[in-house]
Amino acid sequence: MACAALASAVRRAAWAVALAGQQRQAWVASAESCTGGRVSAALTRLPGSSAWTHGGVVSYSNHAKTQLLGVAPDLIAAHGAVSEAVARAMAEGLRQRLDVQHGCCVAITGIAGPDGGSAAKPVGTVWFALASARAGHAAGLSTQAVRYCYAGGREQIQLQATHTALSLLHAGLIRLGHGSQPSGRWGGAPESADSP
Repeated sequence: MACAALASAVRRAAWAVALAGQQRQAWVASAESCTGGRVSAALTRLPGSSAWTHGGVVSYSNHAKTQLLGVAPDLIAAHGAVSEAVARAMAEGLRQRLDVQHGCCVAITGIAGPDGGSAAKPVGTVWFALASARAGHAAGLSTQAVRYCYAGGREQIQLQATHTALSLLHAGLIRLGHGSQPSGRWGGAPESADSP
């Protein structure tokens, strides 16, 4: 998909998050690595975004992931920065640090290229995690994770990952309204995606 079409899809996804956040009086926040702040930028471009956007962290280096989000260095050493374990730790660390009691925090860590890929983790590999919290529910905390493998150049990969992150935020907000508290990985989520 061309970058212009992807950018349009990102704008639509951001509006969907905004509407769901307003309807549920819930916060959203993002911990970004390979997307470099694109999720936060998409949300805060919208008028009135302070009503649903809590904040965002660009934790590009491993040191930033540790210092800003509390990701354990041993976890990064054991699994790599681009991994399910680190994505989960990023999302949960953001939820704790921003004290999100009702809403969703998304984390994105991946390889946008053109360098940095390997046979096990090729360029385009991105892990996402979504940490959700429901106010007034003792069992209201949950974290899901999913991996995508995108095709395209660096900007295409970043835009696709941004779109996915926004879509996950929207889906998480919708679930807040329906009382569902899934755990583990996202059921039926693809391991690869050429387009959002």
